[in-house]
Amino acid sequence: MTKKNSNKVNEKQGKYFNLEDRTLKFAKDTLAFLKKVNRGIENQEFIKQLARSSSSVGANYIEANNYLGKKDFAHRIGI
Repeated sequence: MTKKNSNKVNEKQGKYFNLEDRTLKFAKDTLAFLKKVNRGIENQEFIKQLARSSSSVGANYIEANNYLGKKDFAHRIGI
């Protein structure tokens, strides 16, 4: 997928399909949600894990975009 194709706009909804932007928004939205969650002892580990994993989605996608071939891309995007 090229940058040109990843920025296509859905004519009907006016939304961008840029996955890098969407994964960044996902991480920000998740962190905003976690600020509202009860920080009791029972939730601490879940909060930490969700915060780390939500931001790693975008990082893994960016890493996959720097692939060396189709097999490398498939391996990296699978992570």
